Amino acid sequence: MSVRGVRGATTVDSDDPEQIRAAARELMEEILRRNQITDFDNVISAVFTTTDDLVSAFPAEAARAMGMNHVALLCAQEIPVTGSAPRCIRVLLHIDSDRAPKDIEHVYLRDAKKLRPDLKSAQ
Repeated sequence: MSVRGVRGATTVDSDDPEQIRAAARELMEEILRRNQITDFDNVISAVFTTTDDLVSAFPAEAARAMGMNHVALLCAQEIPVTGSAPRCIRVLLHIDSDRAPKDIEHVYLRDAKKLRPDLKSAQ
């Protein structure tokens, strides 16, 4: 197996803890499903970022609630680039996988689909 990176992003309507946790969980579940990751032992780490308008919850809480208790998780704030997508949660998962990089499916949901219109998963 090789270490692969899997990217994903989603958005929420407001800075609400429940919305942030629910959106992060939906994103994680979709990344896991599309990449056929069924064992958290294959997830090395996850780095979550949020835009500076989301401060009421850590998106990593959703991963912990899913059972990722032995996965290294980190939350950080996205750099505030002018014109970037508001209320956005991003994640970078590092996984052990036999898939080739071209076969990894990155997942963009809700308004974050606009971030990567070049990817099949954002269609």
